Amino acid sequence: MTWSFTLGRLFGSELRVHVTFFLLLAWIGFAAYAEGGWPAAVENVIFVVALFACVVAHEFGHALMARRYGIRTPDITLLPIGGLARLERMPEKPTQEVMVALAGPAVNIVIWGVLVVFGAGVQLDTMAEIDSAQIDLFTRLAYINLFLAVFNMIPAFPMDGGRVFRALLCMRMDRVKATRMAASAGQFVAILFGFLGLSTGNPILVLIAVFVFIAANAESQDVAMRAVARRVLARDAMITSFEALSPTDTLNTAAQAVIHTTQHEFPVLDYNGELLGFVTRGQLFAALAGDHPRSDPATSIMETDIPRVPLTAGLETVLDALHKGAPAIAVCTESGRMVGYITRENIGELMVIRGR
Repeated sequence: MTWSFTLGRLFGSELRVHVTFFLLLAWIGFAAYAEGGWPAAVENVIFVVALFACVVAHEFGHALMARRYGIRTPDITLLPIGGLARLERMPEKPTQEVMVALAGPAVNIVIWGVLVVFGAGVQLDTMAEIDSAQIDLFTRLAYINLFLAVFNMIPAFPMDGGRVFRALLCMRMDRVKATRMAASAGQFVAILFGFLGLSTGNPILVLIAVFVFIAANAESQDVAMRAVARRVLARDAMITSFEALSPTDTLNTAAQAVIHTTQHEFPVLDYNGELLGFVTRGQLFAALAGDHPRSDPATSIMETDIPRVPLTAGLETVLDALHKGAPAIAVCTESGRMVGYITRENIGELMVIRGR
């Protein structure tokens, strides 16, 4: 994820934090300082850091349970609205998906129980006063962990409860239809959150609503793509009519290619037709905006780590490679000559043409 950096590795996953998380800390610290001075600012920042440590523990609950089923979690990113564990894939067996989904809230319940043992309050009628200075840190964290467990079990995608809902639906219908229903439920909940956030003037709730709405739609599209991908080979989906760059072409040549074509990515091929890398519109625009001389070679900005697949590779393999961040996947002959390439966009077009 862009605008995030690595804190280290834990249990085999890279732990990352998004820069906007520090903006959240600064905003909370400033607001608390304006009301109660430095003691209030320090206390609130410590509380938020402890809260997000619980969020990270929640995400590692998912990651470690997924590992039991042979699914890796390359990284976990800390965001202002929570954590995001990027699993290589979600288990498609309903029982396994239920276990992975429940593992996160289960961690929050365990944390709540431990905090209660160490003296946190359990009077639920005081939850409305959770932001009060009269409530001690352990009690506030206990309430928040209980809230996280309950909130995440809302049966609407992409919350954990939505994944459980989807898994249960999969026992009675195909996965694409089940995901579409769970995603629709998630978007309905997002609309409710957005309305509540706007009517109460709560920007965090509005932000959560936007995230839930977009994530639900993205998951529905991804599952639909994979359903189509299982029936298609790379040779059936690849782009075969494209303009390529040569190793001697300049940034100016690439800029002209952008103007005269609708391509978003341009393969750089040697004189034998073998792929050297890809130059994308984004890379080109960034280079030109950064005052790079237009006479610089296009190879100076190309991305060289491009996955290659044979003509007979399944399209699901291509999707897995695209999820790892490659701008395109090269389709090559046995001799290594590139004959086409595949992007997420043309897979989406294929999905529409072939039907969901």
